[in-house]
Amino acid sequence: MKILPLMAALVALPFSVCAAHADDDVSAIAVSGFGTAAFTRSDTNDARFARPAQPTGVGTGWKADVDSNLGLQATAKFNAMFSATGQLLARKSSRDDIGLELNLGFLKARLSDSFSVRVGRLGLPVYMISEYRNVGYANTMIRPPSDVYSQVTLDALDGVDAIYQHSFGETTLTGQLGVGVSKSTIGTGPNSVVTVDAKRLTALNLTAENGPLTLRFGRSDTRITIDNSAGLNGLVGGLRAAGNGFVIPGMGDLATRLEVKDKKASFTSVGLALDWHNIVVQSEYAKRRTDSYINNTSSAYLMAGYRVGSWLPYASHSFLKRDTVVANSVPGSCPAGRPASCGPTLRVLSAGVTSLTTTGTQGEQSTNTIGVRWDFNKSAALKVQLDRISPKNGQGMFLTPTPGFTGPVTVLAAGVDFVF
Repeated sequence: MKILPLMAALVALPFSVCAAHADDDVSAIAVSGFGTAAFTRSDTNDARFARPAQPTGVGTGWKADVDSNLGLQATAKFNAMFSATGQLLARKSSRDDIGLELNLGFLKARLSDSFSVRVGRLGLPVYMISEYRNVGYANTMIRPPSDVYSQVTLDALDGVDAIYQHSFGETTLTGQLGVGVSKSTIGTGPNSVVTVDAKRLTALNLTAENGPLTLRFGRSDTRITIDNSAGLNGLVGGLRAAGNGFVIPGMGDLATRLEVKDKKASFTSVGLALDWHNIVVQSEYAKRRTDSYINNTSSAYLMAGYRVGSWLPYASHSFLKRDTVVANSVPGSCPAGRPASCGPTLRVLSAGVTSLTTTGTQGEQSTNTIGVRWDFNKSAALKVQLDRISPKNGQGMFLTPTPGFTGPVTVLAAGVDFVF
């Protein structure tokens, strides 16, 4: 899909909405939009930098599709209790094109001043800025720290949530509980995607706000399935076939530990945000747990900045590390009396297990960032950001590394965030 015609269609949509309701109460319909126009590059072609779930990335040439997006949101208020919200988002998709998606689409019932219920497609509140992470203008940095925000690729919750908010003196507490299902696609190459299906999904989000300080706790639990990965299915099938054919104990158990079929998964995070006088601080710490080949991880970031007029220089440090990896229990040699094909087969399977648990989205890395935001307009901000990313024990989160790639890699991005 071409990005320019798509953007033109999105920008034109508010005018068609207003025209369609010219004889109605137009004040009951609020239309707004947001976007980022950014160019990104790195200092090497030995590996490619990309945002989470993107199948291809950027090298030494400037590209606009890594960090750019365009969104349009409309909210229709039917009466004091009921409203409906829809949000369309155009961005680089897991299929390596500019895709248009229904990012949000829900009905809301405001049952009291403190309590509301929403039904439909909701933002999945797994991170501190989940509700507005695609709205670059609402965030200090040009993108959320990938070391943390790559750990859950699910964006939306298809289901229902309840939100309760109450103030105790100067402190406002908000509790959100959602249940439903979710699905995301992850690009594994220019023409390859895998689908993550999340069932029996629950998401809890608790925040406390007191003046310039916000504290947050989040916990999500689900059952995930990945059944369209040719590589994963081939490896799991090969382990079971080798275990049965060569009569090697434990191969079937290893296959079961690796596969992703209705496996438990959880994500727990805590966060802090401070906007006090000229000081801006934001931090999150998170842990991912699964009963599959997807590694258990810890990740965190700390960002701090200081406003000088309309300028906000900032710096950040983040990391992603593996806590536990499924042990590669493929034997190094075959028991006596097995066919000659046993040894080569085991070596191939062992290499496949190691690759599955240590490469792609399974990497470790740390990132040091400096940047500056300039609010040159009341609805637009220019940002320039420099990231120094250091992979650990492999390729980190980089795509298509050349043999021997170890990094580090410098990534430069410059762009304008805007709202309308």
